[in-house]
Amino acid sequence: MPPVERIRVPGGARLDGEVRVTGAKNSVLKLMAAALLAEGTTVLDEVPDILDVRYMADLLDHLGCKTERMPGSVRVTVPAVPGNEAEYELVRRLRASICVLGPLLTRTGEARVALPGGDAIGSRGLDLHIAGLERMGATIESEHGFLIARARGGLTGATVVLDFPSVGATETVLMASVLAEGRTVIDNAAREPEIVDIADMLQQMGAKIGGAGTSTIEVEGVSALAPTRHATVPDRIVASTFAFGAAITRGDVHIRGARAEHMDLPLEKLTAAGADVTVEDDGVRVRMDGRPHAVDVVTLPYPGFATDLQPLVIALNAVGEGSAMITENVFEARFMFVNEMIRLGADIHIDGHHAAVRGRERLSGAPVQATDIRAGAGLVFAGLVADGETTVGGAHHIDRGYPAFVEQLRGLGADVGREPDPYAYPS
Repeated sequence: MPPVERIRVPGGARLDGEVRVTGAKNSVLKLMAAALLAEGTTVLDEVPDILDVRYMADLLDHLGCKTERMPGSVRVTVPAVPGNEAEYELVRRLRASICVLGPLLTRTGEARVALPGGDAIGSRGLDLHIAGLERMGATIESEHGFLIARARGGLTGATVVLDFPSVGATETVLMASVLAEGRTVIDNAAREPEIVDIADMLQQMGAKIGGAGTSTIEVEGVSALAPTRHATVPDRIVASTFAFGAAITRGDVHIRGARAEHMDLPLEKLTAAGADVTVEDDGVRVRMDGRPHAVDVVTLPYPGFATDLQPLVIALNAVGEGSAMITENVFEARFMFVNEMIRLGADIHIDGHHAAVRGRERLSGAPVQATDIRAGAGLVFAGLVADGETTVGGAHHIDRGYPAFVEQLRGLGADVGREPDPYAYPS
């Protein structure tokens, strides 16, 4: 486990300079799992150096693979018959570990995956994953903390209608269907760029997939896939995080590698807040010369406003001019971090899945605790514009999603640092 550290954040910073975005956390973990679908060595490029990649590598090694992490890349060598049990001690650190369920089931006919852990942002049940696999002929039961799926005669193509465009359920069914017999249709599928990225890699491996990026995905099963080399799509959440950071600190940041077409709504909201947003050949530049205007936001599945960016827009509104309403429609506990923002002096009132934020000219530094990856980033940016010093505990949460976060902020002019957290207990 990582050391128990906190991030020290002196206030009064203005972010200025360049930062480079690498591959998306929400894609690369699933790409690593997808490597299980083919015997041999698959290489992934543009891989961020984050804790979750290390956790997924540990899980794949436990399943009999050999993973090699190199700067910016991961090499996954998959045996002819991978293991099929993902134990709790590995799974509890990483919610995305459930994404091995579909590949293991379709390749080996059986998968035993411990029910996962992950961020404290609300219930994220596996009902849609299970229902989709059962439609394809799997039998699934839960015993002693494990989800046990069997399809010893192989999976069969089916029409799977998702009640909600769940990213995880779409990925599970997609990866299970590529080796299933016959045709699978996923209706009301998630449309995120990360889904398109996974489909692109699977097609490179020999899968037959149509419609990725739309609400209907069609898959014609094949008998076998081959390993490949694939570059991960840039991380739109990390890119948007630094875009909001520029606006919050009244800074000027050029985000290299960002794909503006994946950030339409965040960039629209930043423009509405008063930022000067420029789309360039190699990324996006965001400059904010004065105090931002508060902006209303409603989180929805892509192409709606991403729930992962909700803590960043709350931090923006906390120092913005005027008042705004944030409506959370994806994860019911995403507002858990609001109490930490209030410790910094933010004026926020919660009513169900709504947060009313009244902006203040300045916040006040204080010790706070990160409850999840994105909340941690939001608290750091709030601390950058607070009077005095803020310490953000639970730095390991931020490490799960942001490579070299402190180093990148220092490169933008923020005098932040890491230090042992004297008030924390190892988990």
